[in-house]
Formats: sequence, C-alpha cells, structure tokens
Amino acid sequence: MFGLGGGEFAFIFIILFLPILIISALIDILRSEFKGNNKIVWVLVVIFLPFLGSLLYFGIGRSQKAL
Repeated sequence: MFGLGGGEFAFIFIILFLPILIISALIDILRSEFKGNNKIVWVLVVIFLPFLGSLLYFGIGRSQKAL
C-alpha cells in the first residue's frame, strides 16, 4: 500500500541522507588536524562536490589525518 517507487526513494535520500552526510563530513574535517593544506582542500572538495566529496572524504580522506 505504501511502497516506495524510485522517485520517492530518491527524494527521501536527497532530503534526509545527503545533508547528514555532508554536514558530518564537514564537522569531522573541521575538528581534525591534517598535514599541510589538506584541511582546506577537503573542505573545498566537500563544498563544491557535496555527495562525491563526502564519499571521497570518508573513503580516503580520513586516513590523511595527522596523528
């Protein structure tokens, strides 16, 4: 009766999940220390390519944090 089609699922994904992913990536970047200018680069990547940038940050960017 209340099955989600492709359009509804995409809408829910964009409205709910995407902002959470982007905001959590930006918060993690800003709270962390990076070597060189990596912090600025990651913030710009996430701002200008929100979905892809967030996925890239969580995939490879977190390993670039300074110890």
